Amino acid sequence: MPALICGSLAFDTIATFPGRFAEQILPDQVHILNVSFLVPTLRREWGGCAGNIAYNLQGLGGAPVILGAVGVDGDAYLARVRGWGADTSLILRDAVLHTAQCHITTDRDNNQITAFHPGAMSHAHLMPVPAKAERGDLAIGIIAPDGRDAMWQHAHQMHAQGIPFVFDPGQQLPQFDGAEHREILGLARWVALNDYEARMLQERTGESPEALSRRPNLQGVVVTLADQGCELWVRGARTAVPGVKAERVVDPTGCGDAFRAGLLYGLERGWPLARCAALGNRLGALKIAERGPQNHAIDPSILGAA
Repeated sequence: MPALICGSLAFDTIATFPGRFAEQILPDQVHILNVSFLVPTLRREWGGCAGNIAYNLQGLGGAPVILGAVGVDGDAYLARVRGWGADTSLILRDAVLHTAQCHITTDRDNNQITAFHPGAMSHAHLMPVPAKAERGDLAIGIIAPDGRDAMWQHAHQMHAQGIPFVFDPGQQLPQFDGAEHREILGLARWVALNDYEARMLQERTGESPEALSRRPNLQGVVVTLADQGCELWVRGARTAVPGVKAERVVDPTGCGDAFRAGLLYGLERGWPLARCAALGNRLGALKIAERGPQNHAIDPSILGAA
């Protein structure tokens, strides 16, 4: 059955800095920070969390339905998504703003500095989650990083429509205060974070991943740990799922989104959470070996190892 993916659609401008950010930033001078990085390589990629998740889910044989927004320059992106066979009926086309733009600089240690222009994404809330009478086939969903109003409204709308969803605040986590996070967490079925986001969410809410996992509505809290895999928290118990060694490490952009596609694919099919996470780890290792978030080929045989 289809999975509703609420999140951003964006164009990624990706640059590579051959040095290390840490060697260019003086810790005792951050109050007057003025840093320039020479980036000899530059490329433009299809991106955005919803687009990346949908690309991976479609590659697995899933059925993504994207709820998001593109701008006046979004025709090519819409054509691309339709070319996969994915559902674009819930993508808003803004007639004034440009599609969101993400500018990412990656250093030699795969640390990233990102600047994001929301553009049409800031109007994504104008496209609501459809009512059950309109789309009763939506089996699962995810609230991925998007416009603040969109994330807030879509979370409440999905809950109202009885669609179980993953809350993935990502880089938009700082846009919500502790009370707002606690409210969304009370609506979600699962939570997905990286280790940095887990610490930030704990600061905002006062709840550790272990404590969050004891909430009666949550069936699991997933904390990704890059190449170390991830940890799962279910009813206060922790399970470690080991990482998958990549053939090569080229570009980490979109690895988290690839992981979440694996998570969604398994959850929609009723798999145990550890099996879903193992598939996500395999997808992340596959993605990191290619440049850009939507250029890796997904062999369906990857499901056999999950």
